[in-house]
Amino acid sequence: MITFPPLSRLVKYVFTGLIFLSGPVFAQDNTVILKKQINHIIDTAGGKFGVGVEGVDFKAGFMINGNNGYPMQSVFKFPLALTILHQVDLGKLHLGQQFDLDKATLDTVAWSPMLKDFPGQYIHINLAQLLSYAVTSSDNNACDFLFKIAGGPAVIDAYIHASGVKDIAIKFTEGEMAKAWPLQYQNWCKPAAMLQLLQLLYHQKLLSKASNNFLIRIMTEVPGWDKRISALLPPGTPLIHKTGSSGVNARGMLAATNDVGIVTLPDGRHLAIVVFASDYKGPRERGGHIIAVISKQIWNHYTKIHVLVD
Repeated sequence: MITFPPLSRLVKYVFTGLIFLSGPVFAQDNTVILKKQINHIIDTAGGKFGVGVEGVDFKAGFMINGNNGYPMQSVFKFPLALTILHQVDLGKLHLGQQFDLDKATLDTVAWSPMLKDFPGQYIHINLAQLLSYAVTSSDNNACDFLFKIAGGPAVIDAYIHASGVKDIAIKFTEGEMAKAWPLQYQNWCKPAAMLQLLQLLYHQKLLSKASNNFLIRIMTEVPGWDKRISALLPPGTPLIHKTGSSGVNARGMLAATNDVGIVTLPDGRHLAIVVFASDYKGPRERGGHIIAVISKQIWNHYTKIHVLVD
């Protein structure tokens, strides 16, 4: 059986070895020691972890276990939103477009804050609100309705591949994944591919300015309870991100606890961080804590670099 150290011990890894990280190695953005620290955290935690880091407006980055594809779970709502907003830019849809959703056709067991927010049998809602529920609140009913109006998972998969991002697959909806545990593994992504998508978002390579700004806004408004990358970072650290989480199977294993996003460093530079955690034993909160510790380690490294270089 895999055992996990208490969070307090994992947090200590963030600070372990900082005396070794105070020399000129930082001036060259040498990530050798940083990667060793992160691998130590991963080895202690168990499971499968993929980590990708890349400077968005400066040259830096590294990959750990980057050759593997990891189940995305709700992280796939980010490429889904990109596709929907691309269709908005083409004039096929518009953000003010109204829809009536019959609750009899929705999944009342799925995670869906939207169901509680709209009393009555029908949900009268516009496209902008649906996107906000799907991305900001990770609402599964909103997500699957967006899949329907977009044309299905194959349309999202094809659009993302056409954008030049290849190491990603979107095959099934939330509802389909919920019916069979193995299906979530077919909605996979490699860390480098997700870094590429984050870069395309930040540099506005896929969408109009209005659509891009809208997506960044709803990826910034993710609720405080869903913090992972930013959980151990200084309060108020700006973060554009999307999380993803699986359920727990009969053996107590979680298929996915993920967070992907762009943090703003104290000097104003931006850093993309992708952490996929897969196939580890619970409790459920463990994966989020590990992501937070890894992200703090990364934060310490890149903020330290800038202090020494300047």
